[in-house]
Amino acid sequence: METVIIVIHLMIVVALVIVVLLQRSEGGALGMGGGGSGGGFMSARGAANALTRTTAILAAAFFITSITLGIISGVEGGGVLDNLPLQDQQGGEGGILDQLPGGGDLSGDGANQEHQVPTSN
Repeated sequence: METVIIVIHLMIVVALVIVVLLQRSEGGALGMGGGGSGGGFMSARGAANALTRTTAILAAAFFITSITLGIISGVEGGGVLDNLPLQDQQGGEGGILDQLPGGGDLSGDGANQEHQVPTSN
């Protein structure tokens, strides 16, 4: 069920982006513009009304699918952060520095003897 809603949601998103880019902007940058001819299939005002109405319908569908996905994820159990493995702060495998050669000894006092160069007397 969730997969179907996600697919519908993605199709709505793509359609919404296309419809928004087709609309005439204030500066006329990406708008469909069109010629100034009076004839044709739709007048400029009719096309603007249709695109505005389509944008509103797609935006409402986007909100509905977003809320539905949120409700479904809440019903099926926790979020993404609830599924992360927890690390034990009091020991366990240690941190990332413990995995480095030298056991994470960054103090520089020479406590870790296995990686030091032997000196000759």
